[in-house]
Amino acid sequence: MTILMMIKTYSELVRHDTFLDRFNYLSLRGHIGRETFGFDRWINQAFYKSREWKQARQYVIARDLGCDLGVDGYDIHSQLLVHHMNPLSPSDIDDASLDILDPNFLITTTHRTHNAIHYGDSTLLTQPFEPRTRGDTALW
Repeated sequence: MTILMMIKTYSELVRHDTFLDRFNYLSLRGHIGRETFGFDRWINQAFYKSREWKQARQYVIARDLGCDLGVDGYDIHSQLLVHHMNPLSPSDIDDASLDILDPNFLITTTHRTHNAIHYGDSTLLTQPFEPRTRGDTALW
């Protein structure tokens, strides 16, 4: 059985206004397509220490204003990640694919949101802050 994967882009992602819409666009819906690195994990770990990755990462964080999925009001205060919207493979790194550094394929996110995207589980998402209103402390 062949599974076709849609290429996801930042330019398409920003057409979705809400955090939940952006999450749904990126969600893998609980299907981990294939093992990406396994015993070759050292390959991506070396990549994530490279000067090129660090520069691309800083650019994406600034572009997204440090907000989860680039949504205003979802400020990230810890566990900030830059997520590849499309799965990364060892051959992408070995072949020095320019796509792995292209900001159009990257988004700022939290560790929790990153896991929710990979496992397709919206219950892992941090709930938005709801400001207090007059009378909201009244007993039931």
